[in-house]
Amino acid sequence: MNFYQELVARGLIEATSSEDLPDLLNNKKISFYIGYDPTAKSMQIGNLFCIITMKRFQMAGHTPYIVLGGATGMIGDPSGKSTERVLLTEDIIHTNIEAFKKQFQKILDFNCGQSSAVMVNNYDWMGKFSFIEFLRDVGKRFRVTEMLAKESVKNRINSEVGISFTEFTYQMLQAYDFRFLANEHDVILQLGGGDQWGNITAGIDLARKMDGKQVYGIVIPLVTDANGNKFGKSEGGTTIYLDPEMTSPYQMYQYLLNSEDSSVVKYLKYFTFLNLSEINELEEKTKTEPHLRQAQKILAAEVVKLVHGQAGLDSALKATKIFFGEKIENLKDRDLNAIFSDVPSVEMKRDVLIAGIPLLDLLALTPLFGSKGEAKRSVEQKGVYLNNCNIPDMAVVLNETHLASETCMVFRKGKKNYCVVKFS
Repeated sequence: MNFYQELVARGLIEATSSEDLPDLLNNKKISFYIGYDPTAKSMQIGNLFCIITMKRFQMAGHTPYIVLGGATGMIGDPSGKSTERVLLTEDIIHTNIEAFKKQFQKILDFNCGQSSAVMVNNYDWMGKFSFIEFLRDVGKRFRVTEMLAKESVKNRINSEVGISFTEFTYQMLQAYDFRFLANEHDVILQLGGGDQWGNITAGIDLARKMDGKQVYGIVIPLVTDANGNKFGKSEGGTTIYLDPEMTSPYQMYQYLLNSEDSSVVKYLKYFTFLNLSEINELEEKTKTEPHLRQAQKILAAEVVKLVHGQAGLDSALKATKIFFGEKIENLKDRDLNAIFSDVPSVEMKRDVLIAGIPLLDLLALTPLFGSKGEAKRSVEQKGVYLNNCNIPDMAVVLNETHLASETCMVFRKGKKNYCVVKFS
């Protein structure tokens, strides 16, 4: 199976601009790009699909260019958006760009010879244009009827909110990115999600009109869950970010571990570098041994390790074991709070730990028990746990040695009822 055939077999090709692409990708080494507008503090797991696809191209010998949207990020892409984006300041965009750079550097190789990844900022060329120059040199190449026909524009024009002139011109800016890269760096292919087809074809047309150059486009599918919802949102609506300060490795691991059987094989093809025969074996196990969730475990492990390294995966696995009763000790507050983010908590002054606080007094202050008497009965019945260890003596006085992290203790009643006590 050649490179292009594998892309097809993995379901990575939604549409292409030319029938020449299979021959081009299999028999030549080319430069290609994907653009990312820094509209958030971190990329999220949906963005990871494109990054991993870039990595596949790089491993096949092609050279990836990452275009960070210092200019386009100030405008906002209307594709896939039902409302106008909030305009960001230059300072925020700069901060976001620096965060994005670190995330790309974890996955793509920037020092591997001919196919080393290259990062550029489109403000470096777009910022040199005056408004008049852009209208004369670029704007005259566009026809309003063609711009209106783009799906992203049509959807917004027909909506109640409409579309501003600012967002309407976004396709011109992205098209010029493609033309500039083709002209200056011999980048001849743009990749993007399915919602980017209109922007990509605009760039193909502009490169032909301005320079007579043939360039190409490929769009990959938009990733959705089993219900057709956008991939990257947890059940509670929380976005799964690549930044470990915003989404812990444990939270990412759990999100992927909860993938539906009907979607997990697709995700393995999209997000991992397992070969197709290995994925086929895992697909069979989802049918014959679904209770083992082997495919989900491997998906979660592969992705978390790719994004957060072995240390991140180790912390995610350790946190997962905690929910199966493993002793909680020597954790960071950040990790403990991520594990128990949906658990009731109580805050107390750190001073009480200096003198010590009787166990029953503290238990009575938590939502686990209505009174000291109820807490006493549960302890006597061996039904109360501190940091997942059974409490044998109700006369124990709690102090700083009982902390599971810098500031927290974790109490459990029975098998599933938790409460975190935070001493600040």
